[in-house]
Order: sequence, then structure tokens, then C-alpha cells
Amino acid sequence: MVKIKCSELRTKKKEELTKQLDELKMELAQLRVAKVTGGAASKLSKIRVVRKSIARVHIVMAQKQKENLRKLYKNKKYKPLDLRPKKTRAMRKALTRHESSLKTDKELRRLRAFPQRKFAVKA
Repeated sequence: MVKIKCSELRTKKKEELTKQLDELKMELAQLRVAKVTGGAASKLSKIRVVRKSIARVHIVMAQKQKENLRKLYKNKKYKPLDLRPKKTRAMRKALTRHESSLKTDKELRRLRAFPQRKFAVKA
């Protein structure tokens, strides 16, 4: 099996990816049997390539799944935690612009009672 490229995998559908994954796993099992029975060195070196190819297929499948979930939750009010922006904990817990601009009743009363003073400055 030749080394698989992720860009080629991204063009395939999910069914094709699962089929290819099964084929790769079968090939890996055969290569492991060859290793135990004392196969050729070329087969032994192929094990690593097949393992990495399996990993690539898994990566592309996960990426496609996450992309579809992003589309599904695009304009929803709530999103799953793994689709929300990570940022830092402090940034996530901080007040929103709206929340920070709100004023209490007492603060509003004080502002009305003592408005900002205006000064005429001599030029």
C-alpha cells in the first residue's frame, strides 16, 4: 500500500473512508502475521506506513464529523463545549459588554442627583 495523503482522503465520502479503513486494518493484521512468521524486511517496514495511514483516515473522519457539527450548530443559541471558542477560563467567565454596562438602581439615583459638572474654561 502506498502512503495515503490527507488531501486525497478529504475528497472521499464517509462510506469510502470506512471501507478504506477496514482494508488498511486487514493489511496491518496480515503484516503482523508476517512479522511473527519471519517475513521479509520490506513487509516489516511497511507496518509503520500502514499504521500512519490508518491514523490519517481517523483524523480525516474526525475532521469531517466536527465540520458537519459546526454547520449544524452554526446559528443555534447553545453549542457543545468542544465547538465553543477555547480562550482562557478568565476570558470565558468575564462579564459581557452588556452586563458590564448595566447600572444598579442606587448608581442611577446617584447619577441623577449629582450630574457631571460643566466648567467654562477661559481661553
